[in-house]
Amino acid sequence: MVYVLAIAAALSNALTSVFQRMGVESAPEESTMRLSLMTHALRRGIWLLGFFFMICAFLFQAFALHTGRLSVVQPILTMELLFLVFILGTYFGYRITAREWLGASAIALGLSGFLVSADTGGGNRVPTNIEWSVVGGGAVVIIAAAVVATRWGPRWWKAAMFGTAAAVAFAFTASLIKVVGNYAAKDWVTMLAHWQTYGVILFGLAGLFLTQNAFHAGPLAASQSTLVLVDPLISIIIGITLYGDSLRTAGPWGPLEAISLLIMFAGAVFLSNSPLVTGMKSEGKGVEYEEMLSRRVTHAGHHLEDAPLPDSGLPPFSSV
Repeated sequence: MVYVLAIAAALSNALTSVFQRMGVESAPEESTMRLSLMTHALRRGIWLLGFFFMICAFLFQAFALHTGRLSVVQPILTMELLFLVFILGTYFGYRITAREWLGASAIALGLSGFLVSADTGGGNRVPTNIEWSVVGGGAVVIIAAAVVATRWGPRWWKAAMFGTAAAVAFAFTASLIKVVGNYAAKDWVTMLAHWQTYGVILFGLAGLFLTQNAFHAGPLAASQSTLVLVDPLISIIIGITLYGDSLRTAGPWGPLEAISLLIMFAGAVFLSNSPLVTGMKSEGKGVEYEEMLSRRVTHAGHHLEDAPLPDSGLPPFSSV
C-alpha cells in the first residue's frame, strides 16, 4: 500500500509540475523572487489546477509516510519524471524517442535495484528537539546558500539552484509530515499543539514559492532534475539521521545500493535533459522560451502551437 500511495503522489507531482509551469511561464522576468510572481500565478486557472494536484500529492505522500519509511517513500517519487514524459508525449504531443525510453528504463531499474538491495528497516525512532534543530538548521543553510547562488550565472543555473533549494525544503517538510501524521492518527486536536505542524506549513510554503521561481527562472530540465534528484537523496540522509532508517550495507549490498542510486540518478538527469522534457531555450538573460507548454496544448489530435490560452489560463478544452 505504501508503494501505491507513493506512486500516486509521484503522478500528482508530475501533473503539478506541468500545470504550475504553464501558470508561471508567461510571467515577467523581473517577477522572480517577488510576490508578484505568485499574484500572476493565482490569476491563472491552470496554475490553480496544478495547486489542486499539489494538495493531492501532499495527502498521498502523508499517508505513505505515515505507514512507510522516509528512505523508501521519497526515492519512489522519482517516478514523477516517468509520468512527466508520458504526459508530455501524449497530452502535449511530443515524440518519445529512444533517449526517453533509455532514461525511463534507467530510473525504473535503479529504483527497483535500490529498494531490493536496501531492504530498509527501522524508521521508528522518535527524534529529539536537538536533532530537529541540527537537521532543520542545516536545511535552512543549504536553502539560503542555493538562493544566494541564483544571483549569478545563466538561466539554467538559476533554475537548478532554485530547484535545489525547493527540493531541500520539500525533503525537510516530508520529515515533518511523517511525525505530524503520527500525531494526527492519535488525535487531530493535539496535532495543533506540536511545532512540527507549523513547520510543515512554513517549509511547505517555502518549497512552493521556490518551486515557482525554479519553473520561472529557466528551463524545465534544470529545475526538474534538481527537484527530482536532490529530494530523495536528502530524504534518505534525513531518514537515517532522524528516524533511524537502516539500509542493508553488509557484503555486496552496500555497493549494489550505491550503483542502483547512480543508475537512477543518471537516468533522471538523462531524461530531464531530453528534448521531450525541455523543448525550450536555456541560455541568455531575457530569452523567451521557444515552446511554452501552454502553446503546445493538443485538442482532438491537433497542436495549438500558435494559440495562447484564454484569459482563464485553462486549456480551451478544459471544463474546470
